Amino acid sequence: MTDTHSLCVTLHQGSLYLSGAVYDRYFAGLETVILLRREDDLLILPVKHAAAGGYLLKLKNSAGDRVVNAMEFFRFNEIDNMDRQSVEVGWDSNSAALRARSVFKSAN
Repeated sequence: MTDTHSLCVTLHQGSLYLSGAVYDRYFAGLETVILLRREDDLLILPVKHAAAGGYLLKLKNSAGDRVVNAMEFFRFNEIDNMDRQSVEVGWDSNSAALRARSVFKSAN
């Protein structure tokens, strides 16, 4: 089940950008996330213990926006050089992850 609140993340040149609102709502207090591809969707999973690995949520500005530099992940999935694209996201309780639908559709 996915929530219906309209929030977005931005993909650009191998990085994932999260607004302060998205970070505060889904990842508050966390330092890392895991990125997974599920068919055409991007899953962004919270990592409770930084020692478990994942991608660093780097603070981008004083508004609390974050950036995840994941060039190798996006390159592996053939979308590392994409133009700036905003993608709607919602919490998927079945996956325990933030889900961005159809991110990889153009890579197929």
